[in-house]
Amino acid sequence: MPIKSVLIFLIGFIIVAIAANQVAKVFQKIKFPLITGLIITGIIAGSSVLNFIPTDAIDKLHFLNEIALAIIAFSAGSELYLNDLRSRIQSIKWMTIGQLIITFVASSITIYFVADSIPFMADLSAKSKVAIAILFGTIFVARSPSSAIAVINEMRANGPFTKTVMGVTVVKDVLVIILFAVCFSIAKAFINEEEIGFFFLVILSLELLASFIIGYLLGKLLQVPFVYKIPHSLKAFLIVAIGYGVYIFAYYVKLETSIYLHHEFVLEPLLICIIGSFTLTNYSKHRIEFSELLHEISPFIYIIFFTLTGASLSLQVLYSVFGIAFGLFFLRLITMFFGGLFGVYAAKDKKEYRFIAWMPYLTQAGVALGLATIVANEFPTWGHEFETIVIAIIVINQLIGPPLFKWALNFVKESHTKASLQKFDGTRDAVIFGVESQSLALANQLEKNKWETRIVGFDATDFHKETEYDYIHLEDISLQSILTLQLEKTEGIILMLSDEKNYQLAEIIYENIGTANVVVRLNKRENFDKFHKLGALIIEPATALVSLLDHFVRSPNATSLLLGMDEGQDSMDIEIRNQDIHGMRLRDLRLPSDVLVLSVKRKGQLLVSHGYTRLRLGDIMTLVGSETSLEELKFKFDT
Repeated sequence: MPIKSVLIFLIGFIIVAIAANQVAKVFQKIKFPLITGLIITGIIAGSSVLNFIPTDAIDKLHFLNEIALAIIAFSAGSELYLNDLRSRIQSIKWMTIGQLIITFVASSITIYFVADSIPFMADLSAKSKVAIAILFGTIFVARSPSSAIAVINEMRANGPFTKTVMGVTVVKDVLVIILFAVCFSIAKAFINEEEIGFFFLVILSLELLASFIIGYLLGKLLQVPFVYKIPHSLKAFLIVAIGYGVYIFAYYVKLETSIYLHHEFVLEPLLICIIGSFTLTNYSKHRIEFSELLHEISPFIYIIFFTLTGASLSLQVLYSVFGIAFGLFFLRLITMFFGGLFGVYAAKDKKEYRFIAWMPYLTQAGVALGLATIVANEFPTWGHEFETIVIAIIVINQLIGPPLFKWALNFVKESHTKASLQKFDGTRDAVIFGVESQSLALANQLEKNKWETRIVGFDATDFHKETEYDYIHLEDISLQSILTLQLEKTEGIILMLSDEKNYQLAEIIYENIGTANVVVRLNKRENFDKFHKLGALIIEPATALVSLLDHFVRSPNATSLLLGMDEGQDSMDIEIRNQDIHGMRLRDLRLPSDVLVLSVKRKGQLLVSHGYTRLRLGDIMTLVGSETSLEELKFKFDT
């Protein structure tokens, strides 16, 4: 019967989790963090509102929390790759010390002295107040590597400040779990009125040492799935199973030692998992595959973890502690400010970092919430109020942290974001980089379609080649040289040089010009990803030819039509720039009978279009039809 009830609760929760994922995407569209949407959906589905996930279900589904915590610890450990930290080790060391010690000590002391203002702490003993204060202080140190990586990738940030931030973020998450293990043991001793003497310290040291040793052995075990050629999904399952196995092992060690030794020997599963992940990442050849596997697993784990956490919360309690959460949020912010100040001066970093050094470390997520969940489970009398306050602080940090981090990256000039697009100037023009037979043939084809074309070359011999097109010679690939071309309003840029030169150009154009369509002819397949991150349209000649032949075999009529090979027929992309078209439905456009709408793209996403699809300014319609009709429509939609 218990197994049957667990399965029923599990199926019901999976349905809620799927819904939570969809709701969270709506939150993302209005610029809220994903985890906020998951937590709020969990609260609504939980016992305090709709009761889709009753209190009994939370207890029976606790194993999902343990699986999630294991994967969160694996992810944190996998980010700590020592080779990436060496160039900024001095700055990372002092910033970590500043953030760790000042934030922990100042927060713990302050919370102890204001404990009477926090309802659930007011009536507790002095020792219990100390215990809760140091647990708060520990969680305040935690940071979110995944949030930091997301911002850095979005801003395409690189430089000494960014490297320090990434190093401190991952090192802190390892150290905070060690700190938590110590503080958690001390907190339990204080609350249970146990004596903290020599024997206690010896046992605590042995528990930590055992956790480190088992973590190292776990690192060896985690390599096993990657040694053999087994399906990718099976590897993912084994990693999850191994992570959960750590929690089962720690539970049985605690149980057996309490029976036979009359004292619980407590291993720290989070610490074991993070050491295991660290060992695999730094001392094996499977680092990249392990990291990629965790990247694939993590979204599902986060959906389960944050939704279940939300379901365990009381809406009434959350409402009652939000004021306290704001106060503690500002306390954490102030301590981090002074921690950052100390780190900059101790490491002798640039003085411009002084007042912004704290900004990248504000955001929290999985690790902080995981630690709060452990506290809530261990101390049920006040643990849920503790957890609720921490969650409220995390939500505030998630809203305020990323914008501050982005501002800091812009301030130190280490962000490399896409330049703003310019308005269409009414001229269809293209610039081709590279002088060869293919670029000349492309220029000829564009000219036939009434595009103005310029060809740019860097080789001195190119200048003497006879061509009927506008030819421009540049001495080097630099921002100054590219700016002389005045590419801001160019409709299309085609890069037909070596991959190295193409990437230099693509990066300059991405950051400083902002042209909508940059087409790259790729020479080596392994360079695909770095061009894709710059939003370039990539053509790999060999693959493109095979794909073209494949389409000719399977759908010769459609392929020849789209390529403009049928006499009098062509295809065309048209951007909606006419205010009169804005808001109009496709069925009301009154298109010529020989023109079809193939697709509508909005903000980079293809829409499932139908007759009732309303067009918006900036939409790109792909049309196919007669050349005469398409030419007429171009003026209708463009102006």
